[in-house]
Amino acid sequence: MERIALVTGGTRGLGLAISLALREEGCRVAATYHRDEVAARQVAEQTGIAVFRWDVADAAACREGAAQVAERLGPVDILVNNAGITADAMFHKMDEEQWWRVMRTNLGSMFNVTRQVIEGMRERRFGRIINISSINGRKGQVGQTNYAAAKAGILGFTKALALENAARNITVNAVAPGYCDTAMVSVVRPDVLQAIVAGIPVGRLGTPADIGRMVVFLAREDAGFITGATFDVNGGQYLA
Repeated sequence: MERIALVTGGTRGLGLAISLALREEGCRVAATYHRDEVAARQVAEQTGIAVFRWDVADAAACREGAAQVAERLGPVDILVNNAGITADAMFHKMDEEQWWRVMRTNLGSMFNVTRQVIEGMRERRFGRIINISSINGRKGQVGQTNYAAAKAGILGFTKALALENAARNITVNAVAPGYCDTAMVSVVRPDVLQAIVAGIPVGRLGTPADIGRMVVFLAREDAGFITGATFDVNGGQYLA
């Protein structure tokens, strides 16, 4: 698959697994990051993946960053909107900053980044857009009204954008990971994590590679009849 792939938040956790899986598939991969420059440089040095620093919540930064990717690698054929953050709190204790920071990063980035590549995809009559949602955007979660709302919003965005672009050979799908063995999950208290695993029918956390394989499948040219769909990769923990 000799395509240019852009993965936001692509230097750590699920994003890194996605970047690596696309690279193994034969793509030239650009991965964005925002804060952890040490980790990003290690990824670039160890894998050859091109890394770019910008804040996906900043529309101007996304315009500049997407232009840099196009100049260095070429026009983007595959976009994986993966970047996301949490700022958990019970809603009655949540402040505006916690709410809008998560909404701007997790949902606002869908516009900020996708808008930079969609016209080129339409002109070339090819594109694969994969948006990373979450099990908690499907079922909700205590203490995550901001995160769940943003991740649920991604599903509506995915369906509408899929309808708008289907005739241009551009597919738009979402992946909703369950609980995976990542740094974000590692900070959960051991007793809480044990209870989470007990509720997963396959009996384990997901791995970042599980998500990477799903994204690669959707990015392939022969996945062109699949669009507007959400794929739950959660070990059977939540069945929509």
